[in-house]
Amino acid sequence: MSYLLGWLLGCVTLGSASDRFGRRAIFVTSLALATVLGSGVALAISYLMLLSLRLLYGVALAGAFISLYVARLELCDPDHRLPFSMVAGLFFVAGTILLPGLAAICRDWRLLQGLVTLILGLMLFFLGFPSLFPESPRWLVATWQLDRAKEILWHLAGAHLNPKDSTLEELDGPSEGKALSRYHSIFEVFSTQLIWRNILILAFTTLLGNGIRYSFTQNLAPYLPHFYLPCFLLAGLEAAASLLLIPMAQCCGRRASLLLWTILTSLASLLLLSLGQYLPIWTVVFLSGLGLLASQAMSVLSIFFTSEILPTVIRGAGLGLITAAGFLGQVATPIMSISNNRGFFLHHVVFASFAVLSMLCILLLPESRGRGLPESLEEAEGQCASPLSLPHWRHPQDHHLPLLLPSHKQTCYGCQQYSGPAVPSRRTVGQWHPPARDLLAGLDSKAPQEQRHA
Repeated sequence: MSYLLGWLLGCVTLGSASDRFGRRAIFVTSLALATVLGSGVALAISYLMLLSLRLLYGVALAGAFISLYVARLELCDPDHRLPFSMVAGLFFVAGTILLPGLAAICRDWRLLQGLVTLILGLMLFFLGFPSLFPESPRWLVATWQLDRAKEILWHLAGAHLNPKDSTLEELDGPSEGKALSRYHSIFEVFSTQLIWRNILILAFTTLLGNGIRYSFTQNLAPYLPHFYLPCFLLAGLEAAASLLLIPMAQCCGRRASLLLWTILTSLASLLLLSLGQYLPIWTVVFLSGLGLLASQAMSVLSIFFTSEILPTVIRGAGLGLITAAGFLGQVATPIMSISNNRGFFLHHVVFASFAVLSMLCILLLPESRGRGLPESLEEAEGQCASPLSLPHWRHPQDHHLPLLLPSHKQTCYGCQQYSGPAVPSRRTVGQWHPPARDLLAGLDSKAPQEQRHA
């Protein structure tokens, strides 16, 4: 429980820090702290010291995970964001599958912790070089650090960029002097209508996807007597969910896919809750496995969906909140284990009810398939929900039919609250600094130069 709480705290705090200090800085710092704290865990001399260091160890690992996830997403174009993110998740699954084997080889938990820490140290040695893990150019442009963005884009382009034809040279002479860096806080979403609602819905969905797994694993527990089988089962289902999401979310869209997996989770949970004692064994096993697969897909897709619809200036903080909600749901497992499964029926009823409510909330989310990542709060506020059934030949941005019509004050969010020192959206960047607008357009090759708002 202390380890999961550490991840929860790290997602909230270091996710916000990545929006202020940059993705690379938080990743390298978190990895260095994880290496030091991991060594301390292996050398702990008391139980209290072990719990404290494990909590801080989880905080550091969460910061590395969030910053790496956001940086990877911000370097991808719209067509490759989903495949790259899902394939990267398979490496996380591979580590989970290898962990029992390492434990069987090491035999002692201190030796196992030392081996994992050694791997973290090797990662820090190789990924600590700026050439191997550069800062996100999208975040640099969104925070008006144009000189650093130019240097990194030159490095990424390498020999494939023609210096004579590149518009990056124009960044040497800003049109109105050197712009100061601008940062934003996650608390600014409370002055919006759509952004905070989307965060709340996806946090609720992630909490549900992680919390309801305990109900399904308990139904499978009598048929999985070996200690390692639940670990391998959860890891295998997560890998299967990631692979299934690639064609499904690419063809049907993020919102429709999330709704489908939520419906499957609800059906499996309700059937087991109402008819579990009357169903044959193979039906219980099938429904529990289906529920685990659907809940894994819900969690993975909710995190990815969040990173696509939140603006660059608060993407780390928003993703941290959503991921923290997932770890809050996972804390239910050790709590129920400590209480010897008392209250299991109430846990099942509550999360089954949450699943039904979540299906209705998902309809309010916007579709992000094929769209460029929003850079500013203004752009993210302009993303409204569209019909679920879109013609395949029409671009998702051709549909702007909001399910909830914002008020005039909140619709003109960017005009009223950010008319002065605005975060550079594609429109404001084009007015103040035309070459920077070309940078954003290059990062999202299929994104229009100016989004149409509802």
